[in-house]
Amino acid sequence: MTLPRPARLTTEPGDPFVPSAGTPITAPPSLGKAAAWLRGVLMPVLPPGSSAGAIAFSHDPGLGPEAYRLAVRAEGVRIEAGDAAGAFYGAQTLRQLLPPAAFRSGSIGETGWAVAPVTIEDRPRYGWRGCLIDVARHYLPKPDLLRYVDLLAAHKLNVLHLHLTDDQGWRMEVKGYPKLTEIGSWRTESPLGSRQHGVFDGRPHGGFYTQDDLREIVAYAADRFVTVVPEIELPGHSQAAIAAYPELGNLDTPLDVATRWGISPNVLNVEDTTLDFYRAVLDQVMEIFPSEYVCVGGDECPKDQWRDSPAAQRRMRELGLRDEDELQSWFVGRFADHLAARGRRLLGWDEILEGGAPPGATVACWRGQNAVSAAIRAGHDVVICPFTELYLDFRQSDHPGEPVPIGSVISLRDVYAFEPVPGEHVLGAQANLWTEHIDSPRALDYMAFPRLSAFAEVVWSPAGGDFDDFRERLHHHERRLAALGVEYRKETGPEPWQTRPDVRGWPRERAETEAEVAAWTRTIR
Repeated sequence: MTLPRPARLTTEPGDPFVPSAGTPITAPPSLGKAAAWLRGVLMPVLPPGSSAGAIAFSHDPGLGPEAYRLAVRAEGVRIEAGDAAGAFYGAQTLRQLLPPAAFRSGSIGETGWAVAPVTIEDRPRYGWRGCLIDVARHYLPKPDLLRYVDLLAAHKLNVLHLHLTDDQGWRMEVKGYPKLTEIGSWRTESPLGSRQHGVFDGRPHGGFYTQDDLREIVAYAADRFVTVVPEIELPGHSQAAIAAYPELGNLDTPLDVATRWGISPNVLNVEDTTLDFYRAVLDQVMEIFPSEYVCVGGDECPKDQWRDSPAAQRRMRELGLRDEDELQSWFVGRFADHLAARGRRLLGWDEILEGGAPPGATVACWRGQNAVSAAIRAGHDVVICPFTELYLDFRQSDHPGEPVPIGSVISLRDVYAFEPVPGEHVLGAQANLWTEHIDSPRALDYMAFPRLSAFAEVVWSPAGGDFDDFRERLHHHERRLAALGVEYRKETGPEPWQTRPDVRGWPRERAETEAEVAAWTRTIR
């Protein structure tokens, strides 16, 4: 009943292994992090007593990165791993072989735990198994974000793409630029429901992470083999920064932090001082986040202000650029160079292809197969995160009680049917949780799970999974989610308290969203 589905599982004859709070857990120093984590989660919940057997970790370099072999016998458990990450994933699988009470924070007095003899050999299908959480539209307090790191790790997901800045909020403390959080981290109100209705809640919303908060999040994630990839949006989706420092923009009039969803027309200017400002920001980002990849956005950047800006037009003439798409490519390229000089790689949304993506850039392809194909043809690595399949803020069914229903339906079955395009440039895939309409941790749980569980199986397990088999295992897995306190969506639909009858959405049909994606990418070659 494990999830994600392992590559190979063989039941074995013999008596079960019976663990207790006295069960020794041993590991060589290289695998000690996994052993320490397993002790931390199991010792508070295991039944009291001594144990004749042990849980032992060992290193087998022949298994490869993130791979493990788990053998359960009456005399004990052996977890062999290709590296420290593989040991951790073996430990996660062992936890799933125990009763759901193993996922609680303290003992509920359950006894008689036993694990049937089994041999599991497992490894991931893709190296990038990610989830984006948008903390810019709605701030997620640090304890809730740490909880999500644990939930990702429990599903063997290994990338948390943290969307830190947008028009509606700036969430990272930056030394030397205090107005980014004094002004940019909060807005006066938010839309109540889809922007088409023009209704607002009248409530200020804000919050930010100090640099020490972010260091803590990064370290906590690293202990669970999750890499935090930070995103600082530019040149579009930058109104919160411009509100804090108007000299970054193209207008003579001051702006407020955006209170509407959608694409703001207010974008960064292309002056040297603005480039220097964001280089300084990215230097602090790199000091906090050791990730190889740093995302700079590059998406949904309206060019009207550049067309009207004498300074932007002068810059284009000086550089011999044909149009504003090439100007954006030049602008993004300055940061690709800055990151590369410091041993990092730029990650950008697939709009960076439109004027030519910088050499060495990795492309997060959200606008369908056209974008994926164009990026691969140009020699770029890609992370696949399609709008119509993996945007988990979209409604989950046609049920009238779905909270704030937007977009076309992306059901549990739809997510499980997602198939990443194989190829040498495909690093993997990620599911995106945009939070315009997800305003609390409880709402985030409902939108994420169990669809994120389905996604995790797609990117970890071998191709060719059967949905009915997955759903049967999911029924057991939901007991684990419940033990963890996850307020997931039930197969029967939302509970009454998960509905939002006070808020109107904007439901659409799949044909509409697919046509929209096709129109967006028509000019990508």
